[in-house]
Amino acid sequence: MAMTADRTERDLARLDELIAQKEAEFLATQRKSGEMLERARGSLAGGVISNWQISKPQPIWITHGKGSRIWDVDGNEYVDLHNGYGVMAVGHAHPKIVEAVSNRISLGSHFAQPTPDSIAVAENLKKRFGLPKWRFGNSGTESTMDAVHLMRVATGRWKILKVEGTYHGHSDVVQVSVYNEPPEIGPADRPIAQVAAAGVLPAAAENAIVVPFNDLDQVERAFREHPDEIAGMILEPIVMNIGMVLPEPGYLEGLREITRRHGALLAFDEVKTGLTMAPGGATEYFGVTPDIVCLAKALGGGLPCGAVGGSEEVMSLIAEGEYEQVGTFNGNPLTMAAARATVTQVLDDSAYEHFANLRQIMVEGCERVLREYDLPGYVTAVGAKGIVTFSRNKIRNYRDFLQEDARYSHAHWLFQLLGGVFLPPWGKAEQWMVSVQHSPADVQRFIDNFQTFAEAVRS
Repeated sequence: MAMTADRTERDLARLDELIAQKEAEFLATQRKSGEMLERARGSLAGGVISNWQISKPQPIWITHGKGSRIWDVDGNEYVDLHNGYGVMAVGHAHPKIVEAVSNRISLGSHFAQPTPDSIAVAENLKKRFGLPKWRFGNSGTESTMDAVHLMRVATGRWKILKVEGTYHGHSDVVQVSVYNEPPEIGPADRPIAQVAAAGVLPAAAENAIVVPFNDLDQVERAFREHPDEIAGMILEPIVMNIGMVLPEPGYLEGLREITRRHGALLAFDEVKTGLTMAPGGATEYFGVTPDIVCLAKALGGGLPCGAVGGSEEVMSLIAEGEYEQVGTFNGNPLTMAAARATVTQVLDDSAYEHFANLRQIMVEGCERVLREYDLPGYVTAVGAKGIVTFSRNKIRNYRDFLQEDARYSHAHWLFQLLGGVFLPPWGKAEQWMVSVQHSPADVQRFIDNFQTFAEAVRS
C-alpha cells in the first residue's frame, strides 16, 4: 500500500490524539513520581540528576530492579529495555555482580592504588579488541576526552575530525556539532562546526572539522584542505545518538586507510557498542581495528567505568608520561571487581548467543507488524541493541535523522510504558537493549505492545 501525503497527514493527526490521550494516562499512573519531582525541585537542579532525564511528560522515579525488571515509586513493574542507556547488559542485580561487589566492599572500597582485578580486566579487553594496552576511567566522557588528547599528543596536531550530529560526551574537545539545529549546520557538503552547548570554548569548534557519516569523499576533502593539521578522527562505528545508523560497506575500512595515509589516528567511540554488539564490540563485528578504542557503559556491570585502549605506540605516550592520564577514582576496586565479573563470568559466548536469539524474535516480530499495518519504518538491530526507525527512507546520517517525525517514536514509547515495557524516553534517538537476564516472554511483550500501538494508529 503506497503512503500518500493524505495518509501521512491522517497518521500525524492520529498520533497527536494518541499522544494527548496516553500522556494523560501516563500521568495518572505516576502520581508518586510527580510528588517526588516536586520535592526534588527544591534541592536538585531541574528536579533530576541529569538533563537527559527531563523528559515529557515527566521523569519516572525508580526504586529497584531485579533480573529483567524494574519498579517505580508508584509500584509499576516494567520489563526494562532501557537498561540505563545501554549499561545493564548483565541485567539487574546479577548474582555474579552482586557477589563480586559484596566481596570487594568488605575488603575496602578505595585506595587510589591498583588492585589485581584491574589486570584481569585489561587482559580480557586486550583479547576482545586486539589492542595491547589499556587504562581505566569513570565514564565515556573521560574515555573520549583521553582519546582526543592522545591523538593530539601522538601527532603534534590540533584539529580533530568528527562526524556531524554525533555525541562523544560533554568535554569541550568533542562538544561540537551534536544536536545543532538546521540554521546552524550549513550546507551538506560543507557542514559548519558549531559548539553544541553553552559554556563550551569557541576554540573547540575552531579545532574541529565536521563531516557527514558514510561519506568518504568528505573525509578526503578535509585532509586535502588541512594538510598536516588533523590529529585524527573520532567516530562511533555505529552512530547511536540518532537512532542506530550502520556504516555502509567499505566505510570503516576506507577511514582506516585514509587516516593512515595522512599520518592521522583513528579512534572508535565504543561507549555504546563496546561489549554489546559482539564480545569485541563493533571493532570485532566489522573487522576494522582502530588506533584507539573508548569504552564505558556495559563494561562496569552497572558501576561507573570507562576505559581507553590503544596500540603500543599510542599507549606508550601514557606509560612514558608524555600524556597524563589520571584520576583519583580510576580503577576503583568496586568498579574493577564488577568489571571483572562482567567480562569474565557474565558476557561470555553464551550471552551473545542469547542476545542473538532475542534479537531474532524482536526483529521478526517488529517487521511483521510494520508490514501488516503499513507503518513507515524499518528495524535495525545488532548484538543486544536495536531500534524501530519510523521513516520510509533509510537514515544514513544526521541530516536524514532531522527529517524523521518524532511523534511516531514518542507515541510508541508511551504505548510501551503503559504496556509494562520501559524504553529510553528519547525514542527517536535511542535504542532498546536486552540483557542476559531477559527472556523470550519479555521481548514478546514488546512486540505485543508494538502491535497495539500499530492498531491504534490505524484505528
